Amino acid sequence: MEDCLVVFSSVEKLDELNASGVADAAKNSIVDVLGKLKENRVMLFPFAHLTSTLSSPQVALEILVSLEASLKNDGFTVKRAPFGWNKEFDIKSKGHPLAVLSKVICPYGKMECDFLCPYCTNPIKIQDLSSLREAPPTA
Repeated sequence: MEDCLVVFSSVEKLDELNASGVADAAKNSIVDVLGKLKENRVMLFPFAHLTSTLSSPQVALEILVSLEASLKNDGFTVKRAPFGWNKEFDIKSKGHPLAVLSKVICPYGKMECDFLCPYCTNPIKIQDLSSLREAPPTA
């Protein structure tokens, strides 16, 4: 796909607490950038290397498929790279301020929380951290 917004994305363990909210917030963020770029084409690229706290593959795929469907429903042209595959890509970036940027999607949205996440400025709940640590690993 050429002349598009490429979204390299990782779904994190904490995102499992609100998968649909994360998908909606990601869509809103992507639509905002597309509007600024005056673009209507999106390439969703699963990229697990962006985090050390990956969600389960099932939740990650659920969020990415939901995001793809939601963007398509809003009239955008969307392609999604295969999930879980080793992929090869060539990328060429335009030279303007929005050509390369990073976004973090908070699984809580604008809800009240206990303290600040060490990876961003989004708050997280203490009880969620302990429940995620105690949860049995999923394969």
